[in-house]
Amino acid sequence: MKIATLNINSVNARIANLCDWLGQHQPDVLLLQEIKTEFNNFPFFDLQMQGYETKILGQKGYNGVAILSRYPLTLRTENLPNFTDENARYLECETVINEQKYIIASLYLPNGNPPYNNPSDNSKFAYKLRWMDALLQHADNLLQTQKNVVLGGDFNVILTPHDVYNPELFKGDALYRPEVQNRLRLLLRSGYCDTYRALYPEPNGYTFWDYNAGSLQNDLGLRIDYILSSPALTDRLVSCVVDRDFRTWEKASDHTVLIAEFED
Repeated sequence: MKIATLNINSVNARIANLCDWLGQHQPDVLLLQEIKTEFNNFPFFDLQMQGYETKILGQKGYNGVAILSRYPLTLRTENLPNFTDENARYLECETVINEQKYIIASLYLPNGNPPYNNPSDNSKFAYKLRWMDALLQHADNLLQTQKNVVLGGDFNVILTPHDVYNPELFKGDALYRPEVQNRLRLLLRSGYCDTYRALYPEPNGYTFWDYNAGSLQNDLGLRIDYILSSPALTDRLVSCVVDRDFRTWEKASDHTVLIAEFED
């Protein structure tokens, strides 16, 4: 079973790239973040032509998450349970692949940094911490189902100094603050596996390079996209790779695709 995740930074702006990539790699499941569109404007037909059923939680111009699958999807929840959120950041579905049941979630954690014009505003960071606390509670409940669980997406967390090109530049940044790092570590300690780091303890594994000139060419990246697996599924982990080439395509997102593969 091959599952991938991508912050696409507007699905309609990059639908040609997305369809080309799906045709080449044909994952069983693809998780998307920042689709930046509502339901009525989502390119369902284009993805259906590639062989994918799609569930989305959309939002006009911002945020938005989706799950694409070559197998039938059953919607479990839109947004985190017991957490009121006006933003479209969490979508969870269930599917059956080769007689194995999977619970799969696409998530887009809040960035948490203040507005540029009001650096003392801490409200976005407080929202990020509340969101992560709700995720921790729900993720623990998912483990109790004893099913194969995948949490994938843009976590907006730089977990260690190895996950950023220059840690000193990110001191105080909401992606790198200890409060968010500690919450992600709690998630991992609860039983979830960081699939990339499980196989590659040292290589950087960057999944994001901003659009500033030279960022990609000089590998000035961040590792902020993750695929986390529950214990039973982790035992079947075969590979986890970053498709850096996709970031070089014309009209690319500032993120690239992370792909994990598990034994059936």
